[in-house]
Amino acid sequence: METVVDMPAGAPETEVLAKAQRRRFSAEYKRRIVHEADRCLRPGEIGALLRREGLYASALTAWRAARERGALAGLAPRRRGPRARRVDPRDRTIAVQERELVQWKARAQRAEALVEIQKKFSELVGVPLLDDGGRR
Repeated sequence: METVVDMPAGAPETEVLAKAQRRRFSAEYKRRIVHEADRCLRPGEIGALLRREGLYASALTAWRAARERGALAGLAPRRRGPRARRVDPRDRTIAVQERELVQWKARAQRAEALVEIQKKFSELVGVPLLDDGGRR
């Protein structure tokens, strides 16, 4: 049996997200916030700015440091995870040749096995094999 709970008319509905996502800020947004923070002169204005934008002071400090270094790329969001390696064309060629070598070795082993089978068959039947010159 299900119980239905009535919500009061003025109560906001609670939204539960499945998984929190990392916020990403554009370089333009970071520049704008740093510029606004620089214009704050009275005590408490920077705190009000950070509360209004939902930011931490550490983010503002990091963005200011990136600006001071002149690292415009430091203001852009960075990709997470390991950097992609460039594949050397020589490595690709070596890998292709190694695969071909494995195929040729397997083919040579099959050919040697067939020759051995032919030798055993000729011994069982009593027919001598031809040598390289085509003679018996």
